[in-house]
Amino acid sequence: MDVDLQKEEEYKKIIITMARYIGPKTKISRKLGEPIYGDDKYFEKKKYPPGQHGNTRRAGKKSEYSIQLLEKQKAKYTYGILEKQFRNIFEKASRSKGITGEVLIQMCESRLDNVVYRLGIAPTRSAARQLVSHRHITVNNNLVNIPSYGVKPGDIVGVREKSKNLIAIVDSLSINRKVYDWLSWNSEKKEGTFVSIPERDNIPENIKEQLIVELYSK
Repeated sequence: MDVDLQKEEEYKKIIITMARYIGPKTKISRKLGEPIYGDDKYFEKKKYPPGQHGNTRRAGKKSEYSIQLLEKQKAKYTYGILEKQFRNIFEKASRSKGITGEVLIQMCESRLDNVVYRLGIAPTRSAARQLVSHRHITVNNNLVNIPSYGVKPGDIVGVREKSKNLIAIVDSLSINRKVYDWLSWNSEKKEGTFVSIPERDNIPENIKEQLIVELYSK
């Protein structure tokens, strides 16, 4: 088998596996109380927290701290960001001129892996990170392999020429064509423009960012 073809087949398996893998993700969704990774039939069947006692566990009143912490965890898992990275983003947001919580979410949305996901190039954010890391994505015609790279208004995010026929990308684009006000897409060139930083009201994620600000401000 041709080496490049073999690599494509292996990569396709990785993407498909990641797109279908629902074990721990369902557990995390149950813990956070909502399907943060998208539609999940297993979550719909078991919307109560995971654990030995299942839905028989008595729900006590949560402390203010636990509610704030849960919201931070929700944001981190949604965008696939580790604690240190997330803290750094918060600190940058707190130094900005805007509303800290809104800027925090906007900065998460501006990450390259998230933009790749929003454009429909990848079916999930984790799959988008794989695409970026494996050098399949360009920004302004330059290869960028850093998932956390901050995309700026006017930047053009596209698929590398040699990767445009990857089955995983073609399949994702065929079923993930959601439209967002802050993005435009050229299907012929397989590239999209990050038109502007999205307004918080237009970002669909159900995250109460003010609770995260309160947590970090303690």
